[in-house]
Amino acid sequence: GDISAVRRAILAECPPSLGTVPIYQAAIQAIKESGAIVSMTADGIFDCIEEQARDGVDFMTVHCGVTRQVVSRLKNEGRVVDVVSRGGAFFIGWMLHHEQENPLYEQYDRLLELAHEYDFTLSLGDGLRPGGIADATDRAQLEELLTLGELVERAREAGVQSMVEGPGHVPLNQIVANVQLQKRVCKEAPFYVLGPLVTDIAPGYDHITAAIGGAIA
Repeated sequence: GDISAVRRAILAECPPSLGTVPIYQAAIQAIKESGAIVSMTADGIFDCIEEQARDGVDFMTVHCGVTRQVVSRLKNEGRVVDVVSRGGAFFIGWMLHHEQENPLYEQYDRLLELAHEYDFTLSLGDGLRPGGIADATDRAQLEELLTLGELVERAREAGVQSMVEGPGHVPLNQIVANVQLQKRVCKEAPFYVLGPLVTDIAPGYDHITAAIGGAIA
């Protein structure tokens, strides 16, 4: 449907903070216009971000840490489940197709300028979060986290608020380490906890497996 109209209707009725993932809209627009997600352009992605900012969105998930270096780590890692982040998959597909760097990373200062102008928070998305506990805390995940830590500092220098998403599927005995690592690397930035999901064998019961992981986190 009309994504912009739906978003504006929700914003009009939603007093609490509202967050979005602008790459979803950019991807759908690319499909409508050219038939493929990889036909997105950097300007098209930033146009979606600015449109949502003008509408009054409070925070946006932006997959700035999915870089070419992170993707090379992923290729060498041999994961059981490669990429489960939808936004992360969109960016990786785009980068591999065009053999170019992620525009949100390459033009991060442009993103910071928009965030500062429209006063929205960056939710630094974890495009390489593990989708199975066998892949938890691997080099691809940690490489992205190190990048996000640097981007948190750049956001603070620009007067922009940020938080960091993660960690996804993580076994019980790695949750504390993941939280402590994020807090250390990202200089105490708020951790927007996804899960952690402590098992892969309870489909349909994520509200329970995530509650266990969230309580420990």
